[in-house]
Amino acid sequence: MRSPKLTRLEDFDFTFNTSIKKSRIYDLATGQFIRERRDVLWLGPPGTGKSHLAQAIGWEVIRCGFTVYYRSIFDCVRDFLHDEAMEGHERVMQRYLKPDLLIIDDMGMKQLPKRSGEYLFEIIMRRHELRSTMMTSNRPLEDWGKLLGDVPSATAILDRFLHRAEVVQITGKSYRLEKFGKGSKSTKAPTGSNVEK
Repeated sequence: MRSPKLTRLEDFDFTFNTSIKKSRIYDLATGQFIRERRDVLWLGPPGTGKSHLAQAIGWEVIRCGFTVYYRSIFDCVRDFLHDEAMEGHERVMQRYLKPDLLIIDDMGMKQLPKRSGEYLFEIIMRRHELRSTMMTSNRPLEDWGKLLGDVPSATAILDRFLHRAEVVQITGKSYRLEKFGKGSKSTKAPTGSNVEK
């Protein structure tokens, strides 16, 4: 699995955000949803642990013998916009169709380029009920049409994806902002320093 870094379930602080049920996460980590060809959608505000948990589950199911392919939504679209001209559409698509679990991270960070909806729809349609897909998003589902710039594609994507998907809704505050707040309290400039104001 290509991922920015190795994220593990044992490193996740389940006490910080009690909306995340540890037993449910560890159940996903067994890979049973992959055996049943079901999908998983993580929804929640930025910084609440969606990406960490998706990647950590990816590493866990690899240990169970499954193949996993991880891409951010931006890398996914870039692959098709650039690589298909070099390799051909079907060859690029096969990278997304072959793995037992495909993880598409960060859906909703910003509006995506033209034709993104077409690419994502083809991936979801061709994996539907054959292979499992996991996605993370910080935007409500009704915003996906705007993000993709293609309401019909967004509707078709969600129709198939949610058909056999487990939706994990996370609420609460950002873990990153909490860490930043704690760090900033201890980084005051000493009296008499040359810090500009």
